[in-house]
Amino acid sequence: MSGETSSPILTVDLAQWHAGGEGAEAVCAAVDESLQKAGFLLVTGHGIDPALPAALRATAREFFAMSPEVKGQYAVGVGGRGWIGPGLEANGYSEGTETPPDLKETYNSGAQTRVGIPEVDDYWFAPDVWPAEAPRLRELFTAWTAACKKLSDDLLALMSASLGLSGDDNPFRDLAGSATWTSNINHYPPMTDVGEPEPGQYRIGPHTDFGTVTILDREPGAGGLQVYSEQGGWADAPYDPSALTVNIGDLLEYWSGGRWPAGRHRVLPPQADAPEEDLVSLIFFYELDHDAVVTPLNPPVGKVAGRPPVIGGDFIRERLDAITVG
Repeated sequence: MSGETSSPILTVDLAQWHAGGEGAEAVCAAVDESLQKAGFLLVTGHGIDPALPAALRATAREFFAMSPEVKGQYAVGVGGRGWIGPGLEANGYSEGTETPPDLKETYNSGAQTRVGIPEVDDYWFAPDVWPAEAPRLRELFTAWTAACKKLSDDLLALMSASLGLSGDDNPFRDLAGSATWTSNINHYPPMTDVGEPEPGQYRIGPHTDFGTVTILDREPGAGGLQVYSEQGGWADAPYDPSALTVNIGDLLEYWSGGRWPAGRHRVLPPQADAPEEDLVSLIFFYELDHDAVVTPLNPPVGKVAGRPPVIGGDFIRERLDAITVG
């Protein structure tokens, strides 16, 4: 377990936690410390073969390089399944900040564990769409999201244990049987393609995620990920090629009674000194069952007393609606 001396974001080894004993206690302490300071962690020992995200990223690049006419066959709006083209999303709106649209395009997939209620299934479990022109995308994306689903449940168990709720006391064990999730492959084109950014424009504007845990496999760059903390303000996120970046969202902040702030972050616009920089990030946004009742932790574990329980799906849907441009 180690932390960048200049960063409040610590690295934890899941294998050390699973091994138990004093090492596991140290991991739990580091999780609590890092999440209190920034809402972010770096996670090693996660068990995902690095060849999988590498292959998925390469296949996604082939799709993103296709013409707008080809990609347009799979075009959807924010929250849909398929290709979300440039100009449709502005994450800064979630904080009430009107910003120009984010400089990215996205391919999106989501949970397929339908519950048999049409209005629920149509929104949370809409069918995935797979481009015929990128035949390996379905296989690789599905393998990636299955691995991230398993890891997310493991992370929620770790986070519960970090607050003294392990085993039968882990509340998330019974709240994620048909969990909703989405996964984005975000392409951040180079400045040579998108031109000079407008004032206040980002690859992704400042925001927090909405759900429980987010898993990120990213490429570092000049126009890359920055994380906000009270300790240091905005700073480049630490990068370790063997680690996945994990942050918590608004729903987990709410559950923790405000102990852990949702990880506030942004992706810088393309930079003038790296005009050819072209990045692809793989992101998995985990939630809970659409009807999960999330009951906040009261003091002394939580910081805020008396918050009412919320329904997970309703909580997230309000936030999704806020970031759609137009």
